[in-house]
Amino acid sequence: MPSCGRVLTPAIFSVVLLVAGPAQGQAYPTKPIRFVSMGLAGGGTDYAARLIAPELTRALGQTVVVDNRAGEVVPADTVAKSAPDGYTLLMNGSSLLFLPLMRTNVPYDVVKSFAPITLAHQSPTVLAVHPQFPAKSVSELIAIARAKPGELDFGSAGTGSSTHLAAQLFKIMANINVVHVPFKGSSASLTALMGNHVKYMFCTPGSVTPLVASGRLRALAVTTLKPSALFPALPTVAASGLPGYEMVSTNGVLAPAGTPAAIINTLNREIVQILQKKQIRDAFFNAGSEVIGSSPEEFSRTIKSELAKWGKIIKDAGIKAD
Repeated sequence: MPSCGRVLTPAIFSVVLLVAGPAQGQAYPTKPIRFVSMGLAGGGTDYAARLIAPELTRALGQTVVVDNRAGEVVPADTVAKSAPDGYTLLMNGSSLLFLPLMRTNVPYDVVKSFAPITLAHQSPTVLAVHPQFPAKSVSELIAIARAKPGELDFGSAGTGSSTHLAAQLFKIMANINVVHVPFKGSSASLTALMGNHVKYMFCTPGSVTPLVASGRLRALAVTTLKPSALFPALPTVAASGLPGYEMVSTNGVLAPAGTPAAIINTLNREIVQILQKKQIRDAFFNAGSEVIGSSPEEFSRTIKSELAKWGKIIKDAGIKAD
């Protein structure tokens, strides 16, 4: 009786695998992709997602829909619990890293719950003072603080914010005794600084640039390790008396842990190509951020090094998020 099937020899089986493998890889994506953004709609992370999404739609041939989720824990937890199939992505900010270090009830693990795709861009902060404040350099600010221990105060956008952590690192490295005055958001803290109610603050680029240009604040230094193209006229804090000082807010794209490497590599390739487009680089630059476009491995190393660095600072200072 003739056989109704065919036994594949090892050689033929190998050929079938070679043909089927690429075909399966090319099947992604076959439906729309959800791109979850953290924080406020229109904020820095959401803005980044909306810059990338239309370009990624064209590159992949499937609609990439930005899904803004209010808050910082919910968006990340939503992605962490999604199927690891490449159809749910996260545009994250530095709060993804900071919050688990400052809260005990965060449901995700930054390293174990996500698969890094690329570090998309990063932003420094700017050390600024009121124009009437006598310090015109980082070294002068440190000298004044040391001469008046416990008398100098600095503002921040809130406890545990990037502006607070930048100031905390400055406080530790400069060995100064200064008082933290947290406000509810950047707007309130900048208003206090312009009103001379606090003496200095580490500010986000987008918020401080027009205030410095108009003379309402004076910028002393930028917090990148090397000179920043965003602020070519400013020295770095590191080169102004605190070698090694660095504070940058990182923003990247992540997928749920367990997402196949082939999908991660496809997304990395397409997103990095998008980030290198002049109009995209210019849009990020004008918003106060510099494009990076790393490999998944580089982004993973950045995440781990940032967790180690800020974990120690946050623990030693006893910082708890609002």
